[in-house]
Amino acid sequence: MDYFDYGWWTFLFRWLHVISGVMWVGLLWYFNFVQTPSMPNIPEDQRPAITGHIAPRALFWFRWAALSTVVTGLIVAYMNGYILEAATLGLIDGVAKHAAIGFGGWLGLIMAFNVWFIIWPNQQKVLGLVEADPAAKASAARTAALTSRANTMLSIPMLYAMVSAQNLY
Repeated sequence: MDYFDYGWWTFLFRWLHVISGVMWVGLLWYFNFVQTPSMPNIPEDQRPAITGHIAPRALFWFRWAALSTVVTGLIVAYMNGYILEAATLGLIDGVAKHAAIGFGGWLGLIMAFNVWFIIWPNQQKVLGLVEADPAAKASAARTAALTSRANTMLSIPMLYAMVSAQNLY
């Protein structure tokens, strides 16, 4: 018996996809349901601990988990032979599972784009990793927060689509 056959590798990449997704969405929800709402209640002298130590590390794992989720998801779709069908939302074969997985995948791609090209560049200004005047920091904080909230809302149908593709079809 070959323990490292094709089926094992597809399982491994699906497992890595799920682990990456749990980390990504978990951190997304942590930022939006815990850290951001808690910040106004944290005394001013204690906030540097969040912005100087916790947030940069959490954002590191957040953005790399986003990338890992997308990459492993694409690998799984390729290995299972439905990458084109999913990318076209099931329109070329009419298979509901491919439509669902594709819809979730496209939402994940949009969210990952937001993480890398909107949230992270703006958070760098907010955290002082990139030089910015106070007005630019305030604007960056608002942009990052709104985009992060949009990603939180997108995560709900994305998760539904991904789970339904594996369990309903």
